[in-house]
Amino acid sequence: MWQKILVAPDKFKGSLTAFEAAKAIADGIRTEVKDVEIVSLPIADGGEGTAEVFCRSLGGKWRKTEVCDPLGRKIEARYCRIKIEEGILAVFEMSEASGIKHLKPEELDPLSANSFGTGELLRDAIHSGADKIIVGLGGSATTDGGIGMAAALGFRFLDVRGDELDPIPANLEQLARIEPPAKRSFPKMIAAADVENPLLGPKGSAAVYSPQKGATAEQAEKLEKNLSHLAKIAERDFRFFGSAEKGAGAAGGVGFGLAAFCGAEIVSGFDLISKAIDLEKQILSADLVITAEGKIDAQTLDGKGPAGVAALAKKLRKPVIALAGEVSDEDRLLELFDAVFPIAPGPVSLDRALKNAEQNLRSAARRIFRLLQISQR
Repeated sequence: MWQKILVAPDKFKGSLTAFEAAKAIADGIRTEVKDVEIVSLPIADGGEGTAEVFCRSLGGKWRKTEVCDPLGRKIEARYCRIKIEEGILAVFEMSEASGIKHLKPEELDPLSANSFGTGELLRDAIHSGADKIIVGLGGSATTDGGIGMAAALGFRFLDVRGDELDPIPANLEQLARIEPPAKRSFPKMIAAADVENPLLGPKGSAAVYSPQKGATAEQAEKLEKNLSHLAKIAERDFRFFGSAEKGAGAAGGVGFGLAAFCGAEIVSGFDLISKAIDLEKQILSADLVITAEGKIDAQTLDGKGPAGVAALAKKLRKPVIALAGEVSDEDRLLELFDAVFPIAPGPVSLDRALKNAEQNLRSAARRIFRLLQISQR
């Protein structure tokens, strides 16, 4: 029988935060299992929820500021400021400013959506005295290679006549030169990537993710060509050769942009967070690990949070179960997870699944642990 169960879910996008998901799972387990320690340890992987995990775990405070959304409309966004040994750590998610969550389906515009608002968040963090900055990548509406972000920090993107280009993906084909700001000095920056994709190629940002942001096949091809051109200009003007780096394609290429323009280090968002919350130690002391996310499929294996939890559990020889609103590519998933369960009780619409996610997650945890109790007996 188990003495300790670790519950370490990611968010359920559009319905539950990682903290809400952890509570729902724990409540479902407690319905069936009484004499057991349940430790809830919500996770994130660099995408949405990253700043909240850092802020709650390390005792930070939120700061709000006005920025542009992916189409240039003014919105309010927030980021977390945390006191650390080195001074002030600022943590934010680019989805706060440049996220697809800000656009209705009919507003998706892959050739115009840009990361300027993310640059405004960076600018505010720098001006307010941040000594170190972590940018969570993921959930973006953009495929601009980070030029919008860089423009907000003072970089100028010029055509052959020396005229400044509007920093949107469509204009990258006209790019002839990048002019840095007069003062190009930034705090230490870390780009926390939620995926391992490079900037270019069949596994690159445009090919894999731009269709999810509204791009047609023709637009995805154009975006790939434009990002390739940006990479060549960055090689010439900044001697930056990191387009093939893991995570460079995260958030529409903002991983690439942060590294090329700001000297950021691209790291696994999950690895960064797991160290901050001491996840490996918690898994080592657990008898069973439960993780979860809204959707678990083959892309989960490319650096997403539940895969990171499962990999640590496998390394430490601990059984791990995953729950998800939607499951596909199960054969591949079972190479890493011991079991993967969809939480919906039957075929349901997306709206209903999102609305009932908490109840479904709690019920699924209860059903699974009732079954496990039977097998134990």
